[in-house]
Amino acid sequence: MKVGVLALQGAVAEHIRSIEHAGAEGVAVKHPGQLDELGGLIIPGGESTTIGKLMRKYGFIDAVRFFAAQGKPVFGTCAGLIVMAKEIEGGEEAHLGLMDIKVSRNAFGRQRESFETDLEVKGLRAPLRAVFIRAPLITAVGDSVEVLSTYREEIVTARQGHLLVSSFHPELTDDSSLHAYFLEMIQSSEAAVK
Repeated sequence: MKVGVLALQGAVAEHIRSIEHAGAEGVAVKHPGQLDELGGLIIPGGESTTIGKLMRKYGFIDAVRFFAAQGKPVFGTCAGLIVMAKEIEGGEEAHLGLMDIKVSRNAFGRQRESFETDLEVKGLRAPLRAVFIRAPLITAVGDSVEVLSTYREEIVTARQGHLLVSSFHPELTDDSSLHAYFLEMIQSSEAAVK
């Protein structure tokens, strides 16, 4: 199984390491044509406005929308969550608009307010070590969105069918359980297609 990591900005190597630790092949995705060979795609953290601009510049917006429309799983972490959202608070234009969520950027504050915590995530057997760095929050979800975890009663992990998002950086620890969960989503989607 090949899982791509959008390699425009962010912790690409760390996501690839987590994918491989979870048992799949990780691929740095630098052009839209690579999407054809992938079972799933991760949109990593970074700066959402910059990622959105680079996705437009290099032809990724329509390509990723088509990828997701085929039922292929997409996982957005931190800024990747913002890129996937249908609505961004503060008037920023939505980028991919894939997931029926509303998000608030930098909801946990600036860089110095970054922190780690153990998080219970629905579908994982044990608490996950979550690293929050200038993290966004999910402030509202549509009816088809399942909340997988909260922190201080705020939504930080959610799933809508074959789409998964987290406010935090699961790739910055040695715990690859959320990546393994994403691989299971890919296996389920591939089985459904067959």
